[in-house]
Amino acid sequence: MKIKSKILVIAGSDSSGGAGIQADIKTVTALGGYAMTAITAVTTQNTKGVKSVVPINPKEIGKQILFTCTDIKPNAIKIGMLHSSQVINAVANALKKVKVSKVVLDPVMIAKGGARLINKTAIKALKNRLIKKTYLITPNIPEAEVLTKTKITNLEDMIYAANILLKFGASNVLLKGGHRNSKFMEDVLLNKNELKIFKNKKVKTKNTHGTGCTLSSAITTFLSCGKPLKKSCELAIKYVNQAIKTNPNYGKGYGPVNHLNSITINKNFK
Repeated sequence: MKIKSKILVIAGSDSSGGAGIQADIKTVTALGGYAMTAITAVTTQNTKGVKSVVPINPKEIGKQILFTCTDIKPNAIKIGMLHSSQVINAVANALKKVKVSKVVLDPVMIAKGGARLINKTAIKALKNRLIKKTYLITPNIPEAEVLTKTKITNLEDMIYAANILLKFGASNVLLKGGHRNSKFMEDVLLNKNELKIFKNKKVKTKNTHGTGCTLSSAITTFLSCGKPLKKSCELAIKYVNQAIKTNPNYGKGYGPVNHLNSITINKNFK
């Protein structure tokens, strides 16, 4: 497989390998991209929860972004966990200098086990400094509720919240519906001109650790290759659904998905 594009991922490390920068690298690689990284935090976690979060110095995060991009220019950038306003400001300042148009922001706020990963000041900075710089924002329902200060229980609420997020300055919003108690998954893609709802049957499993990171990285990878947004979202959702269906069932809590579901092994390596 030839490498198709280059993606810079700005996110936190997950020691269990299911989410964060590890899930991002696996996704980008499995879909034919080249992943570069800027680590924002080191977390100690497993499938049962987060034990600790050690932040990386904001100046160092900025340096990682700029030093990497002056050598290998990314086609697209994916942003994950940003835990403080200082980190958000450092990332926003670095992005000004890098000048990449396809920036996907996954506003990671709450871990799968329920641990909160961001404070109130950081949420304010996210709204004021970063959302307006993004091509696409990909919150799940709890994250959208925090950002928009609205309660989301049905599809109409999702569309309403997505409209509020557009007003914050994002060009496009993909609001993920996985937290709704329903047989089908409905994800809402919205911009000023179009509304698209992706409807898929929900897979019954607790092994969904890292699905948000995986989806946003998959979308970024497809976008980086020049695919249109709607197609990138559609292909990424298919990839994640397949990753959930074929999960390896590791761990005692919320297990990881199968990032390798897109790869067919060459006969020479079998």
